[in-house]
Amino acid sequence: MTNSVFTPHGKHLIAGEWVNSDTKFTSTPASGQAFEFSAADPALVDAAVKAAEQAFLTYGYSSQANRAKFLNTIADEIEKRAEQITEIGSNETGLPTARLQGERGRTIGQLRLFATHIELGDYLDRRFDKALPDRTPLPRPDMRMMQRPIGPVAIFGASNFPLAFSTLGGDTASALAAGCSVVVKAHNAHPGTSEIMAEAIHAAIKTCNIHPGVFNLLQANSREVGQALVQHPLINAVGFTGSLGGGRALFDLCSSRQSPIPFFGELGSVNPMFLLPEALQKRGKMVAQGWANSLTMGAGQFCTNPGVAIVIKGDAANIFIKATSAALEYFGPQTMLTEGIAQAYQSGNKFIANSTGVQKIFTSTCNLREASPYLYQTTGDIWLANEALTEEVFGPLGIIIIADDETQMIEIANQLKGQLTCTLHLDDADSALAQSLLPILERKAGRVLANSFPTGVEVSNTMVHGGPYPASTNFGATSVGTMAIRRFLRPVCYQNIPTNLLPVELQ
Repeated sequence: MTNSVFTPHGKHLIAGEWVNSDTKFTSTPASGQAFEFSAADPALVDAAVKAAEQAFLTYGYSSQANRAKFLNTIADEIEKRAEQITEIGSNETGLPTARLQGERGRTIGQLRLFATHIELGDYLDRRFDKALPDRTPLPRPDMRMMQRPIGPVAIFGASNFPLAFSTLGGDTASALAAGCSVVVKAHNAHPGTSEIMAEAIHAAIKTCNIHPGVFNLLQANSREVGQALVQHPLINAVGFTGSLGGGRALFDLCSSRQSPIPFFGELGSVNPMFLLPEALQKRGKMVAQGWANSLTMGAGQFCTNPGVAIVIKGDAANIFIKATSAALEYFGPQTMLTEGIAQAYQSGNKFIANSTGVQKIFTSTCNLREASPYLYQTTGDIWLANEALTEEVFGPLGIIIIADDETQMIEIANQLKGQLTCTLHLDDADSALAQSLLPILERKAGRVLANSFPTGVEVSNTMVHGGPYPASTNFGATSVGTMAIRRFLRPVCYQNIPTNLLPVELQ
């Protein structure tokens, strides 16, 4: 294990070479030393994408075993740099050591899970139709189908998960597992963390003797680079986790290309919780404490942060509101990932606070890059009439919606936009209402939970981390779990192809 302090050199990784550029920007860490980084331009984007295309000509047709070895070797290289990754990640983002250690473990586990998954081969969805030469009135040809990698993929690093959703996060791991080469635009909030993760991949490329263009890293602090990347004609898909505004702009660029490409964007979600009457009556205080813990976890900077709770008016609702407010008193200010995120949180809080029909329940003070929790309540009528209240506020801010009755609770569910998650808190006596809500919620979200909280996304075979727009731009995809690999594959049917020409997996 490497114990020395990591000092970034500030360069891009293109075709296996660390490349400088004339334009620079300086990092803005939450603590510790700032460093200078090269800023990419369209010419460097072009070089990186062309390197990825060259790598795909071999990597895209490599064996599952070789790709699995590559993923496992990357995991090994991350482990070698464990302490360095934690140190620079904490300095840049302000995230605590324990959080980054857990996120690093998740990233390593994800790589190893994907390696095992692709070696099993089920993800290829192989299908066979034997030739029926004597079938009447027409014979049937020999047909075989399997999933094939789509080519170079562009990945945008996320701000809120510097390891698990950024340079070497789920999007990159999925693309590499599928057999695609990758060009990553690093997030300028943690460029040093991105660089050390790129070094781990670079070392694995050398160990496994893979074409160096299979992974390319571009540092940048301008939108121009992202625009050039998604519009490059050799890019075949884009993975993105970020704001609704930024994601929608990139989505539109992908759609307006001469050859449109899929944009797998995770954009925004308030992740509503429905507290059904019996559960609210029996366990309201317990749910309130759990919600406060979930709402404030990581300064509320989780895409699955449950920002909205829906209850039915009455004494149990009043007790829940008081219990949540009391629970939030124990959570002080936390450092946010960037100054921009902190400013957006303060702006979002101000909008909610000044909205007609919204009542302040718990307030605090936010200074500079720090965030403290806020809690508001409103009625079902106000919520249904004001669509602006349904927009995500990225941070530890909660809104309690007080519905008149079960009918209005169902109406609120029906009016929801697409979500990553929806949660039911219920007891046995709530089954009838739950049966009415569940068919609605499964159309609104990629993951529906019962009696738990959504801030914890398991990396597994069954996880769906996606949902209808604006939760994501492709409701049929997930950015977490083994099914995420399928985003970067497409089915190809081989009809009457000689056996020796078929992919080995179909022979």
